[in-house]
Amino acid sequence: MCYTGNINALRQKEWELLVYQAFYRVYRPQSFAEMSGQQHVKQTLQNALLHNKTTHAYLFSGPRGTGKTSAAKVFAKALNCENGPAKEPCNECPACLSITEGSNTDVIEFDAASNSRVEEMRDIIEKVRFAPSSARFKVYIIDEVHMLSNSAFNALLKTLEEPPPHAVFILATTEPHKLPLTIISRCQRFDFKPITPIDIIDRMKVVLADAGINSDEGALKVIAQAASGGMRDALSMLDQVVSFSGDKLTVEDALLVTGSIGEDTFHHLAEALLGKDAGTALSLLDQLIAEGKDVSRLAEDLITFFRDLLLLRTAPDLRGLLELISSDERFVEMAKAFEPDTLYAYIDILAKTQQEMRFSNHAKVYIESAVLKMIHIEGSHTRREGNVQTADSGFMQKVAELEQMIVQLQQQVVNGVGVQSAAERTTQPRKNASKSSQSFKVPTGKIHETLKFATKQDIHTIREEWAGMMRTMQKSHAALLEETEPVAASEKAFVLKFKYEIHCLMASENPSLKSGLSEALRSRTGKAYEVIYVPEQAWLKVREDFIQKNGLAKQQDPRPSDVEGVAEETLSFVKEAEQENVDVLVTEAEKIFGKDFITVYDD
Repeated sequence: MCYTGNINALRQKEWELLVYQAFYRVYRPQSFAEMSGQQHVKQTLQNALLHNKTTHAYLFSGPRGTGKTSAAKVFAKALNCENGPAKEPCNECPACLSITEGSNTDVIEFDAASNSRVEEMRDIIEKVRFAPSSARFKVYIIDEVHMLSNSAFNALLKTLEEPPPHAVFILATTEPHKLPLTIISRCQRFDFKPITPIDIIDRMKVVLADAGINSDEGALKVIAQAASGGMRDALSMLDQVVSFSGDKLTVEDALLVTGSIGEDTFHHLAEALLGKDAGTALSLLDQLIAEGKDVSRLAEDLITFFRDLLLLRTAPDLRGLLELISSDERFVEMAKAFEPDTLYAYIDILAKTQQEMRFSNHAKVYIESAVLKMIHIEGSHTRREGNVQTADSGFMQKVAELEQMIVQLQQQVVNGVGVQSAAERTTQPRKNASKSSQSFKVPTGKIHETLKFATKQDIHTIREEWAGMMRTMQKSHAALLEETEPVAASEKAFVLKFKYEIHCLMASENPSLKSGLSEALRSRTGKAYEVIYVPEQAWLKVREDFIQKNGLAKQQDPRPSDVEGVAEETLSFVKEAEQENVDVLVTEAEKIFGKDFITVYDD
């Protein structure tokens, strides 16, 4: 293109003047075509330029080094180009060249990180109403906009919503969640994505070709992987590797400078895991850490390595998606040696280890423990396969038994024997057993003993304290006792009736509830009552049995006695207790206001 010659001339002039600049500064994109990735951003902005539908405020958000500021400058040049607004800036006119050099007074770059106060923002707002001196638009590029103070955001708010027609604001940030929603809603938002390793490698090839430096493909791949989607990071590391290696970039130099791990080391470690050789695996780890490899970065690289093996194992046709290793045949064969479940387990172990290392000063211990877990999980996987085989053999045995049973049933049908009745006889005991195993066993003897010595005073005392006691118990316990009612009490125990049998069964299986209930009553009444649970239906039957037994005893033995008097008193009390349907709220109200002032209405 026509603009490439002038930009390259500027770059060559910088080299001739021996004013060395970093690669990421010298090779900053000067047009949309030079931008790597971000196709959705480029196409939208170019269409807006072509159809003259540009707006007054833009928000560029995304990870560091993905081209936000570069896209803002290219967009500013395309707006103010003498041939524009154009799809691409010409990079030849005075406006484009001055913006490239940073000397255009109508394109203002504002660093919010170092100018976050409201005074700096008011200075911009006061000057924005003045028309541009030479360009078509006055463009304000506010970098790291999330660093502005709340006062600065408030000052910018109205101007950002209705700026003068000649003003365009471009806000760039790596943390859009820190921006007020009132700011975000006034901008067109563009989310910049991490740049793919393929795009990073293509850009580094252009840079090295322009600089006249040879390189291995593997070295560029190592740098792209270490950059984690950031073009600026990739060019900075490339600059460092070039300074270290000289005329040609090698894989060894790239590994040493970036702190990454070579394919051979990964291969040896994977062989140690396959062979369950803990000594070799731990020695390799110790060697890598002694060479200065970052432990957290080591865990991340191992996760990527096993991800690549999993990709080769499950989708060998997608070798272009490999990130850390090549599609060498040795890795293809190694991937076949691992089961997918084992690779999944390795990734899970390393991911958990990576999280745990963040909060510890002993990261080496965690990574070593992770490798040992990975060695042992292979054995457990083998044992699990053995268990599966055993289960399969048992399953086949069951299938054989069922087939034999089917043959017998077919013979019975031929002979005229009722199959359904036989099946019912087979399944009926099982149903009864299941039902009985899930039913509540009623403590009839304890209930009879409590009824025999029941007193009105004790049941009234418990009922009066019941509502207050429920408020002091745990919420889970109180919820389980919500539909219960004390129905009889002696000096030592009381009977608690449940509306539903399932709730009674759950309460009987909760020892902490029983002890907590007794303790709560003891603290309020001064007596340690034993709690006896009973479902409502069972209570009616036990009560009836008790009444009948005492009535029969009275008829068989006409002699009056103290026991008979107690029985009569108990019977009358039980009937009275059943007739009373005391509401805990009514009881509590009577305690506060007195019975004479309380009237209960039934809805």
